[in-house]
Amino acid sequence: MDARQALHEEIYARIEELPTLPAVIPRLLALLEDPRSDAAAVTGVIAHDPALTAKILKVANSAYYGFSRQIESLQHAVALLGFNMVKSLAISIGVIKSLPGGPPSEHFSAAGLWLHSLAVAVGMQELSRQLAGAADRDYLFIIGLLHDLGKVVLDQFFPELFRQVLAKVEQQEGARLHEIERQLIGIDHSEVGAMLLNRWRFPARIVAPVAALHRRPAGGVDPVDVALLRLANRLAQEIACGQDGNRVPNRLVVEDLEVVGLDEAALARVRERLQARREELEAFLAALG
Repeated sequence: MDARQALHEEIYARIEELPTLPAVIPRLLALLEDPRSDAAAVTGVIAHDPALTAKILKVANSAYYGFSRQIESLQHAVALLGFNMVKSLAISIGVIKSLPGGPPSEHFSAAGLWLHSLAVAVGMQELSRQLAGAADRDYLFIIGLLHDLGKVVLDQFFPELFRQVLAKVEQQEGARLHEIERQLIGIDHSEVGAMLLNRWRFPARIVAPVAALHRRPAGGVDPVDVALLRLANRLAQEIACGQDGNRVPNRLVVEDLEVVGLDEAALARVRERLQARREELEAFLAALG
């Protein structure tokens, strides 16, 4: 067995130590894949988890949405946010609450990472609204928010190795986190995140873009979803919203713009919107936490 294979097996073993997701999440994932699901089905599932319901109402009442009236029921939240968005929020909240949370280190903090991830999630939504068929891509929020899950796993279970990675990124001009991870660990955080999402039985349309973030997409992956994730990830890095462990933004891949049919002017518009809503994103994150 070579070192890479041994590390894969160790990562799999440590992932198995993580708790299973709350029972409501697999039921919501099933609804995510069911085109016949509706608002009644979503609210019926979420209502069985009072803590999750309370979190969703807290998010709906946050400054990010800025509704003039208090939202007091799950049904009201669904009516205002849409049942697909509420479903995505519920799944994302369930995952975040199931993850270990260690103290922040010198180079990495979970709070900074989640703020970055939230900016990516919102950025993916904003970019997708400029595309045809955007209504069919409500799941993009989940992809954006969970795309850096692997960093949480590495920080929790391989802290010394991960600290070495982060330190080298700090020291080496132009270094990118995923490249240093491959050098020092033999695997990058996107692969690790995909392992965890697979273990939790997330559908392929969520897992595949996460796995493909820093590599050429394999067959069966929606290239638009991967391109949107890469573009939104870069935008969040450019405005320094949160902290993802990189000192410089990832390279802009021109092919990603071509895949989604957008230009750099469209990117600039979304960048400005994200920048203008930074405080609201922080309020959104506070409600999630």
